[in-house]
Amino acid sequence: MSETNPTAVAENPDEVVTQARVRYFPMPLGAGTMALITLDNGHDHTRPSTFGPGGLASINEALDEIAARTDVAAVGVTGKPFVFAVGADLSATSLVNDPAIISAFGKFGHDVMRRFGEFSIPTFAFVNGAAMGGGLELALHCDFRSVSADAAALSLPEVFLGLIPGWGGAWLLPNLVGPKRALEVIISNSMSQNKQLTPQRAVELEIMDVIFAPSDFLEQSVLWAAQVLQGIVAVERAPIDRDSWDAVVDAARGQVDARVHGATRAPYIALDLVQAAKTNSRSEGFDAEDAALTELVMSDPLRASLYSFDLVQKRAKRPVGVPDKSLARPVNKVGIVGAGLMASQLALLFARQLMVPVVMTDLDQERVAKGVAYAHTELDTLHTKGRISDDKRNRLKALITGTTDKSLFSDADFVIEAVFEQLDVKKVVFAQLEEVVRPDCILATNTSSLSVAEMAADLAHPERVVGFHFFNPVALMPLLEIARAEKTDDPCLATAFAVGKGLKKSCVLVADRPAFVVNRLLNRFLGEIISCVDEGASFADADAAVHAMGLPMDPFVLVQMVGPAVAQHVAQTLNGHFPDRFHASEKMGKLVAAGLPGIWLWDEAGNKTVDPRVLEIFGDAPSTMSPDQIRDRALTAITQEARIMLDEGVVAEAQDLDLCMILGAGWPFWLGGITPYLDRGGYSDPRFLAQGIASVPA
Repeated sequence: MSETNPTAVAENPDEVVTQARVRYFPMPLGAGTMALITLDNGHDHTRPSTFGPGGLASINEALDEIAARTDVAAVGVTGKPFVFAVGADLSATSLVNDPAIISAFGKFGHDVMRRFGEFSIPTFAFVNGAAMGGGLELALHCDFRSVSADAAALSLPEVFLGLIPGWGGAWLLPNLVGPKRALEVIISNSMSQNKQLTPQRAVELEIMDVIFAPSDFLEQSVLWAAQVLQGIVAVERAPIDRDSWDAVVDAARGQVDARVHGATRAPYIALDLVQAAKTNSRSEGFDAEDAALTELVMSDPLRASLYSFDLVQKRAKRPVGVPDKSLARPVNKVGIVGAGLMASQLALLFARQLMVPVVMTDLDQERVAKGVAYAHTELDTLHTKGRISDDKRNRLKALITGTTDKSLFSDADFVIEAVFEQLDVKKVVFAQLEEVVRPDCILATNTSSLSVAEMAADLAHPERVVGFHFFNPVALMPLLEIARAEKTDDPCLATAFAVGKGLKKSCVLVADRPAFVVNRLLNRFLGEIISCVDEGASFADADAAVHAMGLPMDPFVLVQMVGPAVAQHVAQTLNGHFPDRFHASEKMGKLVAAGLPGIWLWDEAGNKTVDPRVLEIFGDAPSTMSPDQIRDRALTAITQEARIMLDEGVVAEAQDLDLCMILGAGWPFWLGGITPYLDRGGYSDPRFLAQGIASVPA
């Protein structure tokens, strides 16, 4: 019985209480009576079950009821349709200023959940759907776990939010599957844009013991539980290699250092907890989690992360300024102009998510065949990994075809071009399309920097042209910038947003201004850093300038990844529009002309040095600026650009700039969005912006 008084924990008046309802029934094979707890907050799957004080108290009461009986052979716990549980209710956290309240809440959660791992009879978690954070931790407390093959989200996302798994996960998971597998979930996946485990991967990692089809998941899970109880089925888990435990954690610590450079504390605290789990008792591990959770919940990065989380969970799902969805037209066939890598990724995405025919075209059959082959090969890979069935693979392959004949777009409802980023080329493509498609067919462009209005200027129906800008890699990056040109009409825009939602992207409405949001802000930021290097700063100091922010990639590593030619093309395009603000480096132009792939060379150990050929272009004089000075200049520049973009109406509000940078550029949650971060740093101070100097006024 828990000794923590749940009334000592701050109540959230807005909490939708998750109830733990118990029913009793005989299990198959004469295995005895099961007490099955179902977690349900009374809403459908669009509002997943969470754990606040009331929900934890309900679970505690259910366990008290079961413990009072003598006829129960096993305890099971499952969730409402499509959802097991998704963790703590964080909605009131930002309002709590007393560490004692957070500590009590953390301890109460531990005391309730650990009862599943210390019950006098076996406990089973039947993970029928999404299980994130405290939901997955509850399952880890149980003795055995089954998972539905269609469980959409399995993760411990706390580090992503500036927290740690605080209800047992940092101790239970490494002691269940070993530190390497545990850190994949706690650190690597969490810090990779909150990557989710598939049910199959969860079984491979031995987090889940068995996987069943969703159609009869609960029935099969109960039968399996009976087989386990009767000794018919043995659940075997690989022994943990404790000799390599320290080395595994040390290696992960090095990877975290290389990624965030100490910019956020959460991953380091998580590493400390996993390290200590090697020798800590269960109670010691849980006490350490309580202390860590209390510290982090009271920190500024957590408050900033909650702002970011709220943007992604709410604003991204309800974009501002979108016409009524009733105006959207049905899309039953999609055309894609181009068959290169971007076009092939788009074809795969449209086919998988919309389940409609997708036709690619290009200049010759060889290019078309290569594009179709790429999409088909990706489907084969998904099938090999168990992500799609054999039947679905075959159906998706049949949906993706290619041709050199654009007349096959005559019955398409939505056609998107993904050709070379050059205005005259795109105008020719749209002119050719208009000759073959229906008047109501939507024409979309995946441009990242060009004017949508100029592309449509010579068309008979410019009102059906819209910007539809994806980010690479298409399957992984969640943002879709949808640009309304001057003549884009409401039905076209409504259709574009409906398609974006169907593709499971987070869509933001942007004005038809050069480079929209992400590329414009990134290039202003990056352009100022490159300008510093042109003036004598070293490449090492320029990359180090962003370390205090914990950005996902150093500036010149990013240039190398996208390709110097692409980066320079965008820089020159923006410099043409805004020559007083956007820097187009002559030295970078020389680097591109020389055909160099980037700035850095890496050795086998992963250490990087500047390519000597690059130094011949840029020079090798002692650095004239510190990383802090470079960062101040870059942040001043991005602050100025954000203000100008808001004044121009590129987006409706500053929150949209924040959302775009989080989802399109991977800027970490703990910054709390770019605009609040700039405000906190003093960069929004009018005196600072007016002076344009490299130090923040006191």
